[in-house]
Amino acid sequence: IYADPAKRLELYFRPGDPYCHPVCANRFPTSTVLLRVTRRTRRGQQLGTEGPTPPQVRLEMDILGIVTTVYKFQGMSDFQYLAMHSGPEGKQTSMYDKVLMLKPEKEEFFNRELPLYIPPPIFSRLDTPIDYFYRPDIQHREGYNNPQVSGENLIGLSRARRPHNAIFVNFDDEEIPAKPLDAAVQTWNKVCTNPVDKKVEEELRKLFEVRPVWSRNAVKANISVHPDKLKLLLPYLAYYMLTGPWRSLWVRFGYDPRKHPEAKIYQVLDFRIRCGMKYGYAPNDMPVKAKRSTYNYSLPITVRKQVSHTVSVHDLKQGLGTGGASGTRKPPSSRYKLKESIYIFQEGALPPYRQMFYQLCDLNVESLQKIIHRNDGSESECTERDGWCLPKTSDDLRDRMSLMIKQIIRSTRPALFSNTTSSEDCKEQLAYESGEDEDDEEEEEEDFKPSDGSENEMETEILDYV
Repeated sequence: IYADPAKRLELYFRPGDPYCHPVCANRFPTSTVLLRVTRRTRRGQQLGTEGPTPPQVRLEMDILGIVTTVYKFQGMSDFQYLAMHSGPEGKQTSMYDKVLMLKPEKEEFFNRELPLYIPPPIFSRLDTPIDYFYRPDIQHREGYNNPQVSGENLIGLSRARRPHNAIFVNFDDEEIPAKPLDAAVQTWNKVCTNPVDKKVEEELRKLFEVRPVWSRNAVKANISVHPDKLKLLLPYLAYYMLTGPWRSLWVRFGYDPRKHPEAKIYQVLDFRIRCGMKYGYAPNDMPVKAKRSTYNYSLPITVRKQVSHTVSVHDLKQGLGTGGASGTRKPPSSRYKLKESIYIFQEGALPPYRQMFYQLCDLNVESLQKIIHRNDGSESECTERDGWCLPKTSDDLRDRMSLMIKQIIRSTRPALFSNTTSSEDCKEQLAYESGEDEDDEEEEEEDFKPSDGSENEMETEILDYV
């Protein structure tokens, strides 16, 4: 607990009881002196006096050191729920010997008839008394309408969502938008108040002229723009695909990839690095660390978490994407740019994350491009699963990419593959192992610190724009 400043110290009054709920102490910095006080008492009787004399007491103090951290128990003790059963005539019977398995037991232990005992999963969320102020009626902005919902049980929103006015399109929608919403135009014009913003807008327009379909991370790797401004600029120039082979991508207004076979090179590939003993290495041996981890999950006993700072429209107007460059900051032309590895797959290089969304044109490997262009000139139908490509194209690409990554790991950590089969055997194994092993992906370890300005491709963009 002392090693993690964000955690609170727990005190259990019954340490042997798994149903005991602790009291928590908060951590405080201090400059306290630790003293050792010794009380010495001398008893005796002086000569020539009647009766005992009072003892002589002498105190000695030594400074042992300085205390820099203290824990103070300031909260109230939580409710306690004992494993008891109320029998006839109100007699209480302990159930600890019946519900706690302290040693390996036989089948009879689990087939015994016992009273139902289900302890509450949680008690009080707070251990300090607070005044509960009932929230008044929410005052929404002018023009807000409550959403149309169907269902008896609904938890309402505490505030109206901040709309970014993006247009979402599903694969089975018949029409695609030719222009942005009026609100998106007004919002961008409201914050586009300096020449640098105009320049960024022109750069993004040129990107969509060269290539009509982009991922957000690919855009951030080609132009330098503040993420909060990019949220407002993308709905101004493109619409967002929700489903199909171009899902999670931004498409230029007026361009329908379902009608152009040449758009297959812009399709998305959901690639995940395979791990497990059948691939020759365990999750802990992977050079690409997990960004999130279930091992670092903290219960509500943590003190607090860092709060992200929101950006207002006023900040955006003041040139948040350009201003205030000091000697230690990056120049405005590259301050918010991401590395090319965030969206381009190259032979001999590992992806920055365990899960990546690549566009097919960004797979810069000749053997992968041959798989993509196997049916050039003979595309007959655009399907929701494979788009303009042949069936199972995504599986073939994943197999080939997984083999490349395995060879990279083999070259960097040969000890992992000392007892494995040859490279030819690996190719044969990967030839029939298609699909993703999602269960292995959950075996993650410590948090991965990405490079400055990078973002995980697994993030969901939809919540940023609804």
